[in-house]
Amino acid sequence: MQIYEELQARGLIAQVTDEEEIRELINNGKATFYIGFDPTADSLHVGHFMALCLMKRLQMAGNKPIALVGGGTGYIGDPSGRTDMRSMMTPEQIQHNCECFKKQMSKFIDFSDGKALMVNNADWLLDLNYIDFLREVGPHFSVNNMLRAECYKQRMEKGLSFLEFNYMIMQSYDFYMLYQKYGCNMQFGGDDQWSNMLGGTELIRRKLGKNACAMTITLLLNSEGKKMGKTQSGAVWLDPNKTSPFEFYQYWRNVADADVLKCIRMLTFLPLEEIDKMDSWEGSQLNQAKEILAYELTKLVHGEEEAKKAQDSARALFSSGSAAEMPTCELTDEDFTDGKIDILTLLHKSGLVPSRSEARRAVQQGGAAVNGEKVTDTYTAYTKEDFEEDFVLRRGKKNFRKIVVK
Repeated sequence: MQIYEELQARGLIAQVTDEEEIRELINNGKATFYIGFDPTADSLHVGHFMALCLMKRLQMAGNKPIALVGGGTGYIGDPSGRTDMRSMMTPEQIQHNCECFKKQMSKFIDFSDGKALMVNNADWLLDLNYIDFLREVGPHFSVNNMLRAECYKQRMEKGLSFLEFNYMIMQSYDFYMLYQKYGCNMQFGGDDQWSNMLGGTELIRRKLGKNACAMTITLLLNSEGKKMGKTQSGAVWLDPNKTSPFEFYQYWRNVADADVLKCIRMLTFLPLEEIDKMDSWEGSQLNQAKEILAYELTKLVHGEEEAKKAQDSARALFSSGSAAEMPTCELTDEDFTDGKIDILTLLHKSGLVPSRSEARRAVQQGGAAVNGEKVTDTYTAYTKEDFEEDFVLRRGKKNFRKIVVK
């Protein structure tokens, strides 16, 4: 099975401009392709994960990836999938975030000996003369067509700023520049980027008389149609300082039964023959599938040693309610009142709930436990001596924190 057919079998391909041409390019290692990453935070997250895996798969098949970091487009912000405008970042924030991305991408993509490139669109976007840019690019974009694009339609009711309206043109210009500078003949992206990507292929055709291709990959949605990679406390990050390897492992270990095999197929590098055998799995076998998923993805992001630690900790947690590698919450003297701290404060302080009212609800509904024992009294309090040995706080069935006092 060649790479295009494998991407199909894994359910990764959403839309393509020319199936036969794209099949020919990537199956024969002739694609120089790019995926863009806007530096909206100082770490990549699960939302970027599938794109990084795709770049790895295509590079393994002999194609050349270009990771385009949006040092220029980051000043604007992509309106796709947004209900409001992104907050404006300073140049210093954008530069810092770009540098953080480079380190994380190197775990997935081999940048040695020119096998892949990392490019920043600030190199051409920040020095553009506005009038020259309008004259060069503006005539090739129909406002009518742009307003029909899904990324803009969903924002029209709540308001779309002229700043964001320019984003499609800037992303299209990126493809145009990459084509000229590096011979980039393909763009990949999430399915919500389709309109922006078509803008780039059309600009290349109109300006250069050349043909370029675009392909979108399926968005990572759960069985309820919601984007995966979010928890109650926020995004699931690839940076171990923002989401620990244990938390990362637990996120995948806790996916719904209906989503586990889809995630294994789309995200792991396990052979399809092996995955196909899992299609008949049910009941307790799905828990085994979740362990496989969590281990494989944690190994990809954090390395085999951390994946093994996380797996051992998770197993120990379910068997004994305690483990050394689980996420830790540190308390200080200031957290204690009259030498005590109550269960509601603990739940909130640990990040297991977003507020004291949620903490109260968790306790009242039997969803809180300490060292495996349910806590049912909202006035339960603990002294510093209680934390001298292992103190494991749990909310629900699968969310844990080890509590220690500094």
